[in-house]
Amino acid sequence: MAGPKDLDPSSSPRALLGAELRHARERKGLSQEQLGQRLFVSGSFIGQLEAGTRRMQPEFARMLDEVLETGGFFARNCKAAAKSKYPEHFEVVVESETQATTIREYTPLLIPGLLQTPAYARAVNRAYDPTTPDETIEEWMEGRMARTRMLDHPTKPVLWAVLDEAALRRETGGRAVMAEALRHVAGLARRSRIIMQVLPFSAGAHSAMQGALKLMEFTDAPPLVYFEGVRTWRLEDDPATVTQLRFVYDLLVASALSQEQSLALVEALAEDYAHEEHP
Repeated sequence: MAGPKDLDPSSSPRALLGAELRHARERKGLSQEQLGQRLFVSGSFIGQLEAGTRRMQPEFARMLDEVLETGGFFARNCKAAAKSKYPEHFEVVVESETQATTIREYTPLLIPGLLQTPAYARAVNRAYDPTTPDETIEEWMEGRMARTRMLDHPTKPVLWAVLDEAALRRETGGRAVMAEALRHVAGLARRSRIIMQVLPFSAGAHSAMQGALKLMEFTDAPPLVYFEGVRTWRLEDDPATVTQLRFVYDLLVASALSQEQSLALVEALAEDYAHEEHP
């Protein structure tokens, strides 16, 4: 039987790498659990590699080549799958977003990346690194905009975003930028493309005051949770951690305004920004 072909780096490298892993494993007659046992990892870890929701590290690729007798295929093509325009820690998150069926997200002080406009994303990136060259800021902004294109699909993934009122009232990039950004979010909600709620100031103390949170669910892989603070981040698949943070998100939803109230607030603030920009 012919061996797997080398990956085309211009396609979807991680998804193709996962598909070839599944092909090689089944050719050996191994289940995910059996392969995991030989490599001292869980069967769910193998499943995440096959689903493309976890990056294959070079050392692990070499072990796969040895166990599955694939002639160095995974070691060679692991390099192609690692190429990305995103920071290494976030590249796994971006790939996971493209595979997710449902994304639940909360960010305390800014509009989530998947809902940002170019001008808003540019202002956020500039604030992160005030001394970075303009061309680098543009590259970062374009990378963020590339992520938002997943919302061009009419239904997938399901995106449920809880926006903090602080993010809506924090003037990022100027009033015109904020008016455009909030109108964009409202438009997505009005088209029923996203589920959007606002966590108001009146909610007081809440379950996620310490940082941002993103929960991702998949058809054929265990759920993941990504959370971050200032210059810190973490991606977890531990079931206990995922369960705990899903409860945190549920508490946020319980404290948030209804979808109708949230949309009314976002649209009202957008009008306020636009009116104050052009009296």
